[in-house]
Amino acid sequence: MPLDRSHFNLREHCHINSNEDGDRFVGIKADSENAVVYFPMGYELPESDSELKLDIKNLFTVLALFTEKKDRLLHVDKFTAPQSVDFPIQAYLNVINYYLDHNGNYYSETEPQYKVDRGGGKTDWGRTVKSVMPMVQGKSFIYLDQVVRTSAPNLNRLITRIHRYCVYESFERIGWLYTDNRPEQPDIAFDKNTFLATLRSKMGSTNIDTDRRLFESMIAMIEYMDDQTIERQFYFGTDKFENVWEKLIDKFFGEPNKDEYFPHAMWRFGDDRERTASALIPDSIMLYKDKFYVLDAKYYRYGVFPELGINGLPKSSDINKQITYGQYVKREKAPDGAEVFNAFIMPFNRYKNLFSITGYFGNVAEAVGDWIKNPEKHERIQGIVIDTRYLLKNYDGQHDYDKYLLAQAIESGIKEEAS
Repeated sequence: MPLDRSHFNLREHCHINSNEDGDRFVGIKADSENAVVYFPMGYELPESDSELKLDIKNLFTVLALFTEKKDRLLHVDKFTAPQSVDFPIQAYLNVINYYLDHNGNYYSETEPQYKVDRGGGKTDWGRTVKSVMPMVQGKSFIYLDQVVRTSAPNLNRLITRIHRYCVYESFERIGWLYTDNRPEQPDIAFDKNTFLATLRSKMGSTNIDTDRRLFESMIAMIEYMDDQTIERQFYFGTDKFENVWEKLIDKFFGEPNKDEYFPHAMWRFGDDRERTASALIPDSIMLYKDKFYVLDAKYYRYGVFPELGINGLPKSSDINKQITYGQYVKREKAPDGAEVFNAFIMPFNRYKNLFSITGYFGNVAEAVGDWIKNPEKHERIQGIVIDTRYLLKNYDGQHDYDKYLLAQAIESGIKEEAS
């Protein structure tokens, strides 16, 4: 039974995961009968459906930008091999947006047409001389009527019919994000080789960015459809959103040259040979107001489920590693007298939390090593939470104010104990 779009309540098809076993997927799973969008833990769905649609599109964009093909593997169960879900969702969105931006019209080429006219238009003198009787005036010939060139869309061109096919396919897959209506069915059968050859030829002859983006998206769709559309179910997303979380935190706060802050170990051998072991790699290094902040993005559950206690927080191995990062930056990279701070960054929901935090950032805990008697600032790791929706919605652009807020949240834990 096909999905009933006339009674489709989008909000009922949204799920916020808990990051427990069996509930880790972030993305979309859909077929012709149902569709569910899975948000990461800590996400607060907006109140209006229009905002919700924008949030879903933004989620797809984030997943497309911050996942690689190896991340988009779904482990269905322990008896089933991982399944690749390299669904080109951005291509589908581009095709839909082009169609809507052009008021529901399909891409159409124009071919030259000619008519005899005394009005405006670009005169084709070759055709005029051959087909129009001139008026003789003295030794001159005057052409009162001229053959002029006009343009008209040729809706039967193959490129238009391919676009119509792709628009219909796009709306069948994810059109419920936009409207209850469906575009007209295509009038051409799917033919991968013909479609691709036509589009690639057209791409080679256009310099219009919007058209090139459309053709690239249609090509991506057709390459995917060849193997995948027999099975109407599709997936786009990841079971490993912790990788996306790390990249988002680094995008927000990190320095581009963080490899300068990687501590290395060395193996020394009896014959005076030395070999460098693999480096410890912190997730992000933030510099703000001449201070250093060593950040480790942790997609852990404590910020959303504080009742878990230490079971929802980073383990001793993570804490000890983070202390090592802080010690290395303090001793080897920071100028004399510069302050170095240390923090884990975890998700939470600013609207629904047990910490009485109303802002986008908050300090909820501190981790230290019992092997350090009097830990310094860089050896006291602050447990910071950040609102999940805020992070996903604002990953792009400048983040100076966000750095200020994060710095305040980190330093607040140090200051409270000092007082």
